[in-house]
Amino acid sequence: MTLDRLRPLASRAITPFVTAADRVGVTPNAITTLSVFTAAAGGYALVLGGSDPIWYAPAALLVLVTGFFDVLDGALARATDTASDAGDFLDHVLDRYGDVLILGGLAIGVERYVLGMLALTGVLLTAYLGTQAEALGLERIYGGLLGRADILLLVGAVAAVATVANPVVYGLSLVEWTLAFLAVFTHVTAGQRFVWCWRAITAES
Repeated sequence: MTLDRLRPLASRAITPFVTAADRVGVTPNAITTLSVFTAAAGGYALVLGGSDPIWYAPAALLVLVTGFFDVLDGALARATDTASDAGDFLDHVLDRYGDVLILGGLAIGVERYVLGMLALTGVLLTAYLGTQAEALGLERIYGGLLGRADILLLVGAVAAVATVANPVVYGLSLVEWTLAFLAVFTHVTAGQRFVWCWRAITAES
């Protein structure tokens, strides 16, 4: 089960923030755009955290804020009846840039480039398969082992812990084990979504 399934609950929980954003005239697209800047800042802090763990603290905050914005923009669009194909397109493009910046920063900071590449390709393929299902006339897929919300929460939590402790187990630090976990299980998630799409397509033919 992924945290993405809890989006309806999260949307209700952030209602006060939605109301406040609407009151001051902030648009969903502005929040989406802001999220890529928090992702970039978070990714840079993760790079610095590889040599000075104190930087993992702001990195954790910025990654979690990015996740918060990811929920807020959609909730605001629905609440103000401004949801559109253009907004959805912008959201998905900038989310992918955010993923690259955050996971890239995590990998560069600990100089684990192969693990970083595997994690990034897994995340991008997972997102692609979710939207490709919709392009084929199926429902958009959010399910699978790891959704974007899970990944952002995991990275944010690990960065927060790594600020004070980054233990090494079997030659890998906590941050490196996180990359290894993502390198494997994002591809497992992509595989799950592929199977669901394939079964749905072939069942219709």
